[in-house]
Amino acid sequence: MDAPSEFRNRKSGKRRSKKGAKPQLYEDTSMQPPPSQYGAPPGQGYDPSAYGGQPGPGQFPGAQYLNDPMANMAMQYGQSLAGQGTEFVHKNIEKYVSTSRMKYYFAVDTTYVLKKLGMLCFPFTHSDWSIKFNQDQPVAPRDDINAPDLYIPSMAFVTYILIAGVVLGTYNKFTPEQLGVQTSSALVWLILELFILNMSLYIMNLKTDLKYLDIVAYCGYKFVGMIVSLLAGMIFQSTGYYGTLLWFSITIAFFLVQTLRVKILSHPEDSNYSGGSKRSLYLILSISLLQPVMMWWLTGYIMFAK
Repeated sequence: MDAPSEFRNRKSGKRRSKKGAKPQLYEDTSMQPPPSQYGAPPGQGYDPSAYGGQPGPGQFPGAQYLNDPMANMAMQYGQSLAGQGTEFVHKNIEKYVSTSRMKYYFAVDTTYVLKKLGMLCFPFTHSDWSIKFNQDQPVAPRDDINAPDLYIPSMAFVTYILIAGVVLGTYNKFTPEQLGVQTSSALVWLILELFILNMSLYIMNLKTDLKYLDIVAYCGYKFVGMIVSLLAGMIFQSTGYYGTLLWFSITIAFFLVQTLRVKILSHPEDSNYSGGSKRSLYLILSISLLQPVMMWWLTGYIMFAK
C-alpha cells in the first residue's frame, strides 16, 4: 500500500471513531451507595431515637426514652416486682387487718377515682370537705369524694416504683437491687411516718375520728404528686421537676389541712376543747408540712442520680 492511501485510511479511521463515540451527559451513580442522612458520612447520620438525645420531628419530649433498653428492662422488672408484692400482700394481709374493714377502703369506682385525682391536683376548687355518714357509719368512698381510700395510694405507690425504675434506667443506673432498695426505702419511711403520727395522737391524747388506715390513706396520697414530678423531671429536666414538685407540695398541704381539720377538730363538746384545739392544730400543720418534705426526699435522689 502506498503512503497516500495509508494516510487516507488512518484519517478515515479517526473520523469513524469520533463519529461512533457518544458524549456522556451525566455521571452514572447507580452503583454508588446512597448518601447518608442529612449529608453526614455513612454510619454517622443523626439517629432521632438515640438514647438521651433530642426528640426527632413529630416526637413529644421524652419519647426517645421509650426505646431505651435500660428503661424497658427497668419497667419489666418493676412490673414483676410489683406483681410479687401484690400477691404477698393478698396472702398475708388477713393476718394483720380485717378483710371487711379493708373492703371499705377499696369500695371505689372510676368516677370516684377521677374526681379524687382531680381534687388532689386542684383542691382549691373544692368547697365542701365534710364526711357523709349513714347510721353513724361513714359511707363508702364511691359515694363520698371526701372519704379516704386505699386504692389510689396503693396504685400510686406501685406506679411510683415503676417510674423510679424507668428514671434510673434512662440514667443507666438501673439494677434489680437498686429497685429493691428503692421499694424498701419508701416502705420504711412510710411506716416510720405512720408510727410517728400514731404516737403523736396517743401522746397528745386527742379525741379524733382518725383510724390508722385513714392515716395510711392520707399519707399515701402524696405518691400521686411524686409520680407527676418524676415524669416532669424526666421530660423537662430540673425545671419541670422543681416546678411540679412545688405545685403538688402546695396542693397536698392544702388538701390535708382541709381534710384533717374535719377529722380532728370536730369535737367542740370536750371540756378542754380550747387546749386540745391548739394541740390538734399543731398536729394538722405538722402532718401537712411533713408530706412535701417526704416527697422531695423520696424523689430528689432518684431525679439527680446522674
